[in-house]
Amino acid sequence: MSGPSGDTQSRGTWRGEDPPPAIPRPGPLGWLLVALRGTGIVLVLVLGVLLILPIRGVERLFAGACRPVTGPHVQIVCRVCLWIMGLKWRCEGRPMRGPGAIVANHSSWLDIFVLNAALPVFFVSKAEVAGWPGINVLTRVTDTHFVARDPKLARAQAEEFAERTRAGHRLLFFPEGTSSDGRRVLPFKPTLFQGFLDPALPGGLAIQPMSAAYRAPKGRDPRFYGWWGDMDLGPHLLAVLAQYPQGSVTVRLHAPIPVAGETRKTLAARAEAEIRAGFDAG
Repeated sequence: MSGPSGDTQSRGTWRGEDPPPAIPRPGPLGWLLVALRGTGIVLVLVLGVLLILPIRGVERLFAGACRPVTGPHVQIVCRVCLWIMGLKWRCEGRPMRGPGAIVANHSSWLDIFVLNAALPVFFVSKAEVAGWPGINVLTRVTDTHFVARDPKLARAQAEEFAERTRAGHRLLFFPEGTSSDGRRVLPFKPTLFQGFLDPALPGGLAIQPMSAAYRAPKGRDPRFYGWWGDMDLGPHLLAVLAQYPQGSVTVRLHAPIPVAGETRKTLAARAEAEIRAGFDAG
């Protein structure tokens, strides 16, 4: 998980006060939905990957490091996957203009599809994810920005962040540092926001907060879509694909926060307040 944490100090995984609910096992209809939805999503992802490679080549010729086409392409692919999954999805607000980054709350592996469907973004992930089988292909193709927790690499990573921001990439960060049960927003870590204060970044930089609030299907545990702690991905993924009818998720794009004149603590506090307000609105 891009953030869940077991013991909070050592591994950064959030466990919460109560243990995760038992993941429902698919019944006969559920397995049929898993087969149909899973096949459809895999086909869409494979086709999306095959198309993105030649598109990327054309982009390099005419737009350099910018991603004017592949970003919206990934956005469309994710919207189609959500439609196949049956998850009701709604987006409020408008994407920011000008140089900047996105920060959002983190509840589930579903965030990959849900947040990408809202606007073209490039996720920031821990370096270990680059080696996960299957996932590593998708992250490379979609230009995920990997970071390593090594002070020796801090300067080089800051320069890469600045370069991508100047190219117009919308990097998306999870300031909670972990995923939750989908029923709350965890405290933001101000240290992450230090990177937004680097003088190498473009002038006029802003951060746009984005909140995602999931609603469980009727009759399910309110934490149904949350993926955290030591929950295994496979059973949770199967439970979501087997669910009928599905619940819903609302994404809200909040007003951008200009970085000028802020500190990492004030940026974290303002972004957290906006995301909490959007999340609590349901």
